[in-house]
Amino acid sequence: MGCSRSLILFINLAITLNLVALIRAQDDDASCTTIADYCWKCSDGATYTPGDMYQVNLKSLLSSFSSNTQNNYGFYNSSMGKHPNKVNAIALCRGDLSQDHCQACLNTSIDKVLQTYCPTQKEAIFWAERCMVRYSYNLIYGIEKQYPVKYVPGAEFLNNPQPFQPVLDYLLHNLSDRAASVNSPQKFAAGRATVPGAETIYALVQCTPDIDKQNCSNCLKDSILEIEGCCGGKKGGRVLKPSCSFRYEINLFFRSTANSLIDLPAPVPAAPAPKEEKKKSNIKQIVITIVVVLVAFVTILSSICIFLRLTKRRVKLDEDENSEEINLVESLQYDFETIRSATDDFSDANKLGQGGFGAVYKGRLLNGQPIAVKRLSKNSEQGDREFKNEVMLLAQLQHRNLVRLLGYCLKTDERLLIYEYVPNTSLDHFIFDPNNHEHLDWETRYKIIGGIARGIIYLHEDSQVRIIHRDLKANNILLDEDMNPKISDFGMARLFVIDQTQGNTRTVRGTYGYMAPEYVIHGRFSVKTDVFSFGVLVLEIVSGKKIGSFQYGENEEDLLTYAWRNWREDTIENIIDPVLTASSRIETMRCIHIGLLCVQENVVDRPTVASVVSMLNSQSLALSVPSQPAFYIHRKTGSEISTLTESDQSKSLSVCASNITEPYPR
Repeated sequence: MGCSRSLILFINLAITLNLVALIRAQDDDASCTTIADYCWKCSDGATYTPGDMYQVNLKSLLSSFSSNTQNNYGFYNSSMGKHPNKVNAIALCRGDLSQDHCQACLNTSIDKVLQTYCPTQKEAIFWAERCMVRYSYNLIYGIEKQYPVKYVPGAEFLNNPQPFQPVLDYLLHNLSDRAASVNSPQKFAAGRATVPGAETIYALVQCTPDIDKQNCSNCLKDSILEIEGCCGGKKGGRVLKPSCSFRYEINLFFRSTANSLIDLPAPVPAAPAPKEEKKKSNIKQIVITIVVVLVAFVTILSSICIFLRLTKRRVKLDEDENSEEINLVESLQYDFETIRSATDDFSDANKLGQGGFGAVYKGRLLNGQPIAVKRLSKNSEQGDREFKNEVMLLAQLQHRNLVRLLGYCLKTDERLLIYEYVPNTSLDHFIFDPNNHEHLDWETRYKIIGGIARGIIYLHEDSQVRIIHRDLKANNILLDEDMNPKISDFGMARLFVIDQTQGNTRTVRGTYGYMAPEYVIHGRFSVKTDVFSFGVLVLEIVSGKKIGSFQYGENEEDLLTYAWRNWREDTIENIIDPVLTASSRIETMRCIHIGLLCVQENVVDRPTVASVVSMLNSQSLALSVPSQPAFYIHRKTGSEISTLTESDQSKSLSVCASNITEPYPR
């Protein structure tokens, strides 16, 4: 009876999951009809005009990939051109291919994606059976990306899927560990394992070599968890993502002489009880009886079995995840004496700055690596467990425009955060410095604006959890040696679940001038709170003026009042920093327009950061007319700050000065 139930369960489950997989695989691109077919995904928005400079750069860059004969593990990555026509591209061949086969696959793939499937899109990805080509106007190198994703189930069902799935999971997890290993420059592994008394499973896994070990492992293992939803009960399947992919079949489909071929013994199953054979002999009769007489009962029973099985799997996954989290936290911990030595016992000579959450010191590890160490204030109420949880989260934030957390140190009353060292200090040292700001040309400022926007959109939409920074300001934007911006200081960041849109707080903390009115007055914050701060940053970068009060002729104004007045009086030239050249006026005026849209009083009227990125990347995209900035800010004597909206001059809010940070270098 138990065997028959299991058989019907697997048949029903396989049919259902197969239909789901086919629906998911056949998306708007209608690609991936067979397991050996090719798949593609074009961008939904940005396009180029045939013959323009973006297309010239794109064709030239991809052509260099298809003609490159250097031995680089079949991986190619490069960029060409300057913004807004800059193209970033990646190409990757399957790890078992020869150089000739790799070039042939790239040639065919590039022709198909450029001429047939995505002829005018600025962003696309194309998966052939043996190679992948991806390009974008955004940065893509070194960033783990799991979407878009393509699921390609095989055409044939397994005769007996029950013993097949554990062996497949065992094989793919072993191959994933080997591919993600630091000893695997290709990040590729292929191998086989045999189902006891049945098929041999052949599989390969691969990551793009530009991502690190942890991201490769995450991408592959997340993909393995999706097998049951796309390819359960099938003799083969593929899961394709921008940063990783895998494929399995019961027939050999890769070069068996590949150096990375791994021959794994199958996991040893438990010996079957003698009476199992007797039950199997009556399967057909029992199945027929159940289908005809007890269809409803079988359906209910199947649902219960599915629930129990998924619950068991979830428990196992939670245990594995907890184990991985513990290992990650332990790997990030530094010895206190090591950090004290690296900073010369936190000497004043190495002190980079002082913030509301502690001082920051420059240091150098024994291997010569420069670091920045934040020594948190000792009056923090956060417990050790909460501190470690926050560290683990921040360590998983991997983006070019975020300062990377390297680790932490926890000893009695000492709590240290160790970050990568960013040499060019913060943005405020350039745009507000009378000497440095003259060297900050418009191309660099525009790159900084775009980089900040991409960093925020990662926090809001692309990271594992939604993060609201709440303290975006000029001195929390650090600049690397190439003047690329990196968002720093997540001491006030709040975590959101994916479908949560806003939160509330009783304690208003932030920086004078950068805080949105709904946050200051009502304690409400959302992604639009960060959008407001970003708008202030844009106006500061374009004008070279601080958000706080400044003298203009005989009048003293804050930046929002000043920008809005000149916008309404059609004297927008007054807002632009005089050191910027006339050739950049169209872009600078567009950025002022975007900045004013971001600081509107009505939260709903402010654009999302994703919309802002589209506005920055497409000069032809029409912009709406901005309404009045959110509020005018006036200083008061003493320890109070009064925030007044023009729509409600009668309201005011007093905030403890210790919760407010002045918008000047700390």
